[in-house]
Amino acid sequence: MVVQKIHEDGSSLGEEHKIVDRIYSAVMQQTLAPMTKLSESTICESFGVGRMKARRALLLLASQGIVELRSNRGAFVASPNQKDADEVFEARIHIEPSLTAQVAERIDAQGLKALTEHINKEKTAHLAENRQEIIRLSGEFHVLIATVSENGFLTRTLRELVTRTSLIVAMFGSGKPSCCRDDEHEKILEAIEARDAGRASDLAKEHLEHIRLDLDFTKSHKTEPDLVSLLRAD
Repeated sequence: MVVQKIHEDGSSLGEEHKIVDRIYSAVMQQTLAPMTKLSESTICESFGVGRMKARRALLLLASQGIVELRSNRGAFVASPNQKDADEVFEARIHIEPSLTAQVAERIDAQGLKALTEHINKEKTAHLAENRQEIIRLSGEFHVLIATVSENGFLTRTLRELVTRTSLIVAMFGSGKPSCCRDDEHEKILEAIEARDAGRASDLAKEHLEHIRLDLDFTKSHKTEPDLVSLLRAD
C-alpha cells in the first residue's frame, strides 16, 4: 500500500519504494518497535543502496509520520505518547463510523467480494496462529473499508492513522496477537452486507473503542530487532 502512495507522489523513485514498503510492513506487523534507530548505514547494508537513496526513503517515511528525524541524532521509528494516541483515536472515531455507514449504503459486488476475501484471510491467519499475518491483516481491514469507498483522500488518511495506531499498540498494547478482537471485523462485514448503515456505524465505533481500551499507558513494549535481518530485501 505504501508503494502505491509513493507512485502517486513521484513515479521516478525506484529502490526507495522497497525500503519504504519494507519498513512500513514491519511497523504494521509490529516487528519494528517504536524508538528503534534507523541508521542510514543499516539501510544501505540491508538493501544494497547508497546513502542518498537511504536518506530519501527516510524522508518519505518521515512525511508519513512513520519515522521521526531528530537533529544531530538521526532517524527513529516514531514513538507516540498517550496524547498522540488520544488524538489518533479521536480522529478515527470521527471518520470511520460514518465512512463504514457510507460503504454499507453504496458498496457494490466487487467491494463485498474484496471485504469477504479479506475476512477469510484473517480467519486463516487465526487458525494458523500466524501472529505477524494476523496483525498485518487486522490493520489492513480498516484501510480496505476506505478503499472500497473509492475516496482516495480518505484512503490515504486512514492508511496513515492505521499505521500510527500500529505504533501505539506496539508501545502500549496488551501483548495480544492482534489489537482487533477476533469476530468484530466479521460482524462489521455482516452489517455492510445487510446494507444496515446504522449498525455498521455503531459496530465500527465500538470496535475502535475496544482497541483503545486494550491499551495500557503505564508501560511500553520495546524490542531490539536485528535490523539487517528484518529489513533485508528478498
